[in-house]
Amino acid sequence: MNEDLSVESVVEDMDRSKPVNLPKIVRRGEQPYVAIRRSVRMEEFPTIADRLPQLIGWVLGQGLEMAGAPFFRYRTIDMDGESEVEAGVPLASAPEPEGDIRVGTLPAGHYATITHLGHFEGLLAVTKALREWAEHEGLEWDMTVVDGVEHWGCRLESYKTDPRAEPDPANWETELAFRLADVAPGE
Repeated sequence: MNEDLSVESVVEDMDRSKPVNLPKIVRRGEQPYVAIRRSVRMEEFPTIADRLPQLIGWVLGQGLEMAGAPFFRYRTIDMDGESEVEAGVPLASAPEPEGDIRVGTLPAGHYATITHLGHFEGLLAVTKALREWAEHEGLEWDMTVVDGVEHWGCRLESYKTDPRAEPDPANWETELAFRLADVAPGE
């Protein structure tokens, strides 16, 4: 491990035209949500991404209260195969499931977070920086690897900017939040 590695050096290596905040650890409580889940290859990601507007429309049509930004939850990640991904919306309370709309709860715990400002294409670099920062800090993810596939307790990309309201991708804000393996429950 490079002893000179710091949060600042990780951020320095990223594209400076895409400002981000520094990584931090936050404690989150349980959060009910609804989602549509698909198994997709990364090049087929639009098949799940395109479901978010439909899901938001369903939530609003049911008169449900959104409790945050829409997100993608990566349950498994296999960059060479299929990944299990949910397009989701956090809610104030859990409704009844309907059709392919599932109801779930995002788990409580400590999350490493960072916010990316810019087009979605920059998320790979920000993800890499967050993972390198966590490794440098000696943090462990709520994640296991089985046969080369990452299985995450909770890994989120929350889309805080509505592209209809802000069409310039340079101004899109995306928060990454990856759950850490908590040392002691309730800490």
